[in-house]
Amino acid sequence: MAPLFVVEDSCIWAATTLRDRRGLLLIAVRDELVWIDCEMTGLDLRSDRLIEIAALVTDADLNILGDGIDVVIHADDAALDGMVEVVARMHSKSGLTEEVRASTVDLETAQEVVLEYIRSHVKTPKTAPLAGNSIATDRGFLARDMPALDEYLHYRMIDVSS
Repeated sequence: MAPLFVVEDSCIWAATTLRDRRGLLLIAVRDELVWIDCEMTGLDLRSDRLIEIAALVTDADLNILGDGIDVVIHADDAALDGMVEVVARMHSKSGLTEEVRASTVDLETAQEVVLEYIRSHVKTPKTAPLAGNSIATDRGFLARDMPALDEYLHYRMIDVSS
């Protein structure tokens, strides 16, 4: 017997497979995208810190689901004082440096809050790809600092800068 394909909407981004009680292959297709943008103290995974994460979930037509989320994460003065000049200037000009100093949110809490938002729109783990602009570095910081969030996302990425 041929496999049964179950397709939601019209856009295919990631598929989850399983077998029903008759042994038929079911493929449930998801079309949500998880858009994430991170700010760090620099780009070096060995020494720099994740200091802000913003996330939006969209459907196949790029309609934003919910309000999105933006979390500023506390970093100590040593981490902020260690930023290279161009990054320090950028974060100072935007006001992020002072927001980071004033924040009481740690990485674990930030991860929980972002995951709560994503789970409210993406019900099945590992089905929605990470999307964004130049996201490879962001993905590295997520894997290091927010492993539960990284694991919840599909391994594929959609980089709109390429």
